[in-house]
Amino acid sequence: MGYEVEVKYPVTDAACLQAALEKLGVQWTERVVEQDIYFQHPCRDFASTDEALRLREAGGKAFLTYKGRKTDSVTKTRQEIDLPLDLAATPISLWVRLLAELGFRQVAPVVKTRCRGFVVWEGKRIQVCVDDVAELGCFLELELPAEEENLAEAREVVLSLGRHLGFDRSERRSYLELLLEKRSEKFPPVISGG
Repeated sequence: MGYEVEVKYPVTDAACLQAALEKLGVQWTERVVEQDIYFQHPCRDFASTDEALRLREAGGKAFLTYKGRKTDSVTKTRQEIDLPLDLAATPISLWVRLLAELGFRQVAPVVKTRCRGFVVWEGKRIQVCVDDVAELGCFLELELPAEEENLAEAREVVLSLGRHLGFDRSERRSYLELLLEKRSEKFPPVISGG
């Protein structure tokens, strides 16, 4: 079973981060706008089970992704099943419709511009993503795929790179969670009373 070991950090100085990554020899591979649609399960509350189901469209490609529960209290390590979709055969709107017919409800879209690259750190090829997320700002994500027997080592490698880049506290909430929290602060519920 494959896992994605991930840490995410809010970025206050993108130019400084860029310089630090360049110094490490980052190899940038793409810059793409990703549009994610998250879905709520009809019989299970993904917010309380810490799971996610997402449709992603980016650069003419699409993926349906299930993310399992986080496995620890520091990183965003979780099982991930990522299935490519053939947009030439089936447009994204039909996938949205299929999920709706099965009872899945759209939660909220998350749109970001992602610069993806790779850095070799402690002998591991770590994916580096610098994300500019609509309504939230800039974030750094460090990701390393791992099998269950290598999770502890993979966690330490990505956390070590984060510390080297000057980050000490990871953000475990997803972009969706952060976005929903920000929107609820902006538009608090109306309480009627008398």
